[in-house]
Amino acid sequence: MKASDKIKDIFQRYKHGIPLLAYMVFYLSWFAWLERANTKNFQEIHMPIDDYIPFCEVFVIPYFLWFAYVSVVVLFLFFRNKQDYYKACAFLFTGMTIFLVVSTLWPNGHYLRPAVMPRDNIFTDMVAALWRTDTPTNLWPSIHVFNSMGAHFAVMHNKELADKRYIRIGSFLLAVSIILSTVFIKQHSMFDVITGLVMGGVLYVCVYRRELVFVGRTQRGKGTPQIG
Repeated sequence: MKASDKIKDIFQRYKHGIPLLAYMVFYLSWFAWLERANTKNFQEIHMPIDDYIPFCEVFVIPYFLWFAYVSVVVLFLFFRNKQDYYKACAFLFTGMTIFLVVSTLWPNGHYLRPAVMPRDNIFTDMVAALWRTDTPTNLWPSIHVFNSMGAHFAVMHNKELADKRYIRIGSFLLAVSIILSTVFIKQHSMFDVITGLVMGGVLYVCVYRRELVFVGRTQRGKGTPQIG
C-alpha cells in the first residue's frame, strides 16, 4: 500500500476525532479568556450548607482523577464504538458550551477557600498547587460534576461493558467521589454541584432517552442509526 493510501486510510478511520479536537481548542480558548476576565467583578455563589462542609484535602486525588476518567472513557469509545462516542461528545459538548455561556453572561465566583491550610501534608500541597493555577471563578454549573455524570452514563450505555460489573461499579464510585471532591476541597459551592446534577439529568434525557441532541443517519430500510 502506498504511503498516500495509508494516510487516506488512517484519515477515514479516525476522522471522527476532528470534531473533538476542534471543540477542545474552542473550549480551552474560551475558558482561558474567562479565567482572565472574571477575576474581580463577579456574583458570589454561596449556600448556607457550604459553611458546614469540612475541608478534606485527600479528595484532591479523585478531583485530579477526573481528567483521566473522562479522557479514558472518551478515547475508549473513540476506538471501540463510534455511535456511543458521538453520543458522549454530544452530551459533553452541549453541557460545556452551556457552562461557557453562563460564565460569560453571569460572571461568578466564591470565597470558600480557607486563607490558611489547616494542615501541612502532601494533599494540602496538591490543593495549594491547584489553587495557584485555578481561580475560584467560573463555577456553575460544575463541569467536574457534569462531565463525571457524562462519563458514567457513557460507560453504563456501552454494550461492550454491559457484563463488566466491576468496571460499571468502579465508574459509579469514581464519579461520586469526584462530585464529592468538588465541595470537600472547596472548588465549588453546593449550588454548583446541584446545577451540574440538574444539567446532567436534563442532558441525559435529551441524549440517551429522547436522542434530541444526537441524531444519527438512519440506514435506508432499517431503524439502526449509522455514524460516519
